[in-house]
Amino acid sequence: MLYAFHELAYQSALPFRVGAQMARRFWTSPFNPAADTAVGRTAYASAELFESVTRRYGKPDWKLETIEIAGKPVRTVEQVIWQSPWCRLVRFARNIGDLKRAGKPASGPAVLVVAPLSGHYATLLRGTVEAFLQDHDVYVTDWINARQVPVLEGRFDFFDYIDHVRRMLAEIGGRAHVVGVCQPGPPVLAACAIMAEDSDENRPLSMTFMGSPIDARLSPTVTNQLAEEKPFTWFRSNMIHTVPLPYAGFGRRVYPGFVQLYSFMSMNEERHRDAHWDYFNSLIDGDGDGVEKHEEFYDEYLSVLDLTEEFYLQTIDIVFQQHLLARGLLEHRGRKVDLTKITDIGLMTVEGEKDDISGVGQTQAAHGLCPNIPEDRRVLYVQPNVGHYGVFNGRRFRDEIYPRVRDFIAQNEALGGVSQRSASAA
Repeated sequence: MLYAFHELAYQSALPFRVGAQMARRFWTSPFNPAADTAVGRTAYASAELFESVTRRYGKPDWKLETIEIAGKPVRTVEQVIWQSPWCRLVRFARNIGDLKRAGKPASGPAVLVVAPLSGHYATLLRGTVEAFLQDHDVYVTDWINARQVPVLEGRFDFFDYIDHVRRMLAEIGGRAHVVGVCQPGPPVLAACAIMAEDSDENRPLSMTFMGSPIDARLSPTVTNQLAEEKPFTWFRSNMIHTVPLPYAGFGRRVYPGFVQLYSFMSMNEERHRDAHWDYFNSLIDGDGDGVEKHEEFYDEYLSVLDLTEEFYLQTIDIVFQQHLLARGLLEHRGRKVDLTKITDIGLMTVEGEKDDISGVGQTQAAHGLCPNIPEDRRVLYVQPNVGHYGVFNGRRFRDEIYPRVRDFIAQNEALGGVSQRSASAA
């Protein structure tokens, strides 16, 4: 019923949003002599704020049609390489001519960026992808909102996620590099172990994990503690709801994205309240930079997707309560996931000193779990003075973290002896 009430609340606010939009136009009209007064600016800011917090935020665009590489504009084309009802494998093909003008080679190591399936769209990694596009042929997992997938398409669970990672690496072909950001860490590591044991020709040359709960028992955060304190039945009873009409996934049981969003925002309630107060004052003062910065962040942050019941509950059980992968007890399709089989895949872990989602130690635990990776193919890095988001986005990511990941990938590319892939002309 919660999902239905949420939709009812949104629809009920529609007349007020229309009124706010009309007020916004009235108080910004050049024909309104009071528009530039303190009263006019305050009225406009109030209407703008109300409309922004009650708006329906759909899936954002990638906005990567043109990026800057070595100070030169480089065009990209978004290509869907493979898709299932649950995910699109997207490649951002860089224009060869533009790359040459930027002094960059027309080829680079293939990198699969596995975006988190934890409430936000893959576009949350826009800055991550843009950084990797400087030197790589980039592919991204673009997960589908579960409320848009008809019930007839069946289930999608933790083990389907593992299968998807393996299938997408096969679609890319050769020995690419995989980067798991946050949530994907455990299933990506499991997929790599299975591919290594099978001597799969498409197993990655390297795997990089950023802020991932490989072993959530270490340095537990508030999120980890909640997952352990509450019984499994509590999550099933309180976090799972039914998709209402008119969505294509009507009747599907999901963990709604808006529930995840409210949970995250409640963890930093004061920070979000202050951010909106600053936004309100920026609107009054005409501070375009402050307004743009706020809208850029929250347009992405408030865009959420739903997770299937089975994937969410299995993640709680496998990763945060039983810690099966970290304890060497995870089985996939009837076979044990043996991390000791990984012998020729490089491993890099990246953590943030102030990460309040995946505490320091949770990601680097992968090194101890994969004892047979050579020492010269390992990197353990903790970035000072960044939280969870800063591990994969922002200035410190671009200036301090990405160069280390780039060099690690280049090192493993050379050790792998695999020819680089050519970028497609855009």
